[in-house]
Amino acid sequence: MSCIGYPISLSSTSTVVRNSVFGYQSKSKFLPVRCAVGEYVETPKVASIAEPLLLNAVRGEKVERPPVWLMRQAGRYMKSYQQICEKYPSFRERSENVDLVVEISLQPWKVFKPDGVILFSDILTPLPGMSIPFDIVKGKGPLIYSPIRTAEDVDQVTEFDPDKFVPYVGEALTILREEIKGDAAVLGFVGAPFTLASYVVEGGSSKHFSKIKRLAFSQPKVLHSLLQKFTNSMANYIRYQADHGAQAVQIFDSWATELSPVDFEEFSLPYLKQIVDSVKKTHPYLPLILYASGSGGLLERLPLTGVDVVSLDWTVDMAEGRRRLGSDIAVQGNVDPGVLFGSKEFITQRIMDTVRKAGTNRHILNLGHGIVVGTPEENVAHFFEVAKGIRY
Repeated sequence: MSCIGYPISLSSTSTVVRNSVFGYQSKSKFLPVRCAVGEYVETPKVASIAEPLLLNAVRGEKVERPPVWLMRQAGRYMKSYQQICEKYPSFRERSENVDLVVEISLQPWKVFKPDGVILFSDILTPLPGMSIPFDIVKGKGPLIYSPIRTAEDVDQVTEFDPDKFVPYVGEALTILREEIKGDAAVLGFVGAPFTLASYVVEGGSSKHFSKIKRLAFSQPKVLHSLLQKFTNSMANYIRYQADHGAQAVQIFDSWATELSPVDFEEFSLPYLKQIVDSVKKTHPYLPLILYASGSGGLLERLPLTGVDVVSLDWTVDMAEGRRRLGSDIAVQGNVDPGVLFGSKEFITQRIMDTVRKAGTNRHILNLGHGIVVGTPEENVAHFFEVAKGIRY
């Protein structure tokens, strides 16, 4: 595939206008990108006016530019979020209060107008509803008070009822849909079974994952039992989010890439596939996105889960990722978050390089991981401005 991108004048003033199909766009900063589409890109369909740009792109419809949102776009790099943290220092309080969840989720929407507005929450939010108490300690991260390491421990884990334990999630998603009014896709998310199991077995974050690997390789039946409980619960949680307003859901399998390919095929892949199959039975048109950081060694296996989108991290070249994933799946990503510490010209170059390599079909522009703490907010604004000015 070859693409020709035309540079913009970084000093020009952008005028924002309303477009009935594609939302907000920059009048003076269109970045046309011409691509000779390679064999792995399907023939795009005509876009539906009724759907947000992100959903049209995922489904392979013809769009005028790649939709854009950023992982951790609501977070500590924003001054408005820092002010909320000063008033509400507990992460769990911020993420379990409807008003705060909505306010924080909308902060980047009000400033940058991304094409995806993701719920402010955490992948561990369901744990108390599964009889696994936890907290998130400032400076240390997640803390599991009673790690799960035996068959008896697993027996005490209950399946998750979102209506009972996280009604604030459903309420927040419903409000976000009302606030966004169809100008962007509202995104939910969940943790994948192996990643959730890693946290609860290790007792929190880990460098070597020795405890869960000990369980996997010495008592695999115990781990499989725990993974099945997370699988059933997360499938139910995805459906709950969709029923309350989420238009796409991202599955984070952050720690699955700590597994070798053969162990991924035993302890992660079957459970991800179960989740997708289960959700698609009741919500066949709900786009599911899979993100696994450091997944270059597992890339060909990720589409086997049945997800609609694979989110690439920055260690995989976008063109190579496209070739390896094949033509039947959308891709998301994959600019290095560190690029946002560079100059505006450098940020523009990296965006354009990623878009050229991704092609004009089924691509969601994003970072290869979440925004890093300390990222200049003006550089995030520039990222969105450039991205939304692109035209195929």
